[in-house]
Amino acid sequence: MPVDGGSDRIVELQQEVDQLKEAIASHAVVDQAIGMVVALGRLSPDEGWQVLKEVSQHTNIKLRNIAELILIWGRNGTLPPEIRSELEEALDRYGPPQIPGAPPQ
Repeated sequence: MPVDGGSDRIVELQQEVDQLKEAIASHAVVDQAIGMVVALGRLSPDEGWQVLKEVSQHTNIKLRNIAELILIWGRNGTLPPEIRSELEEALDRYGPPQIPGAPPQ
């Protein structure tokens, strides 16, 4: 194999590794945000995923970015108003939050 072909392959493999690292980091951010939404809305993980998707679609912001903003909100209490509004609406669509074991409203 020529030297140039070998170095091209190394570059390709490094790019693939970088993409995989980014995908893992993105997945972790989204999973953490789902956890926050699940706890906040007393939802199942699947419903939490749906809420994130709906907020992303309705705001035209990438899901990963929505997830990052939700995590920042969890740390400092700040969430852009348009995202807060969409999050509240999405949570409302899945029913009123219930404390486990509390009588129905």
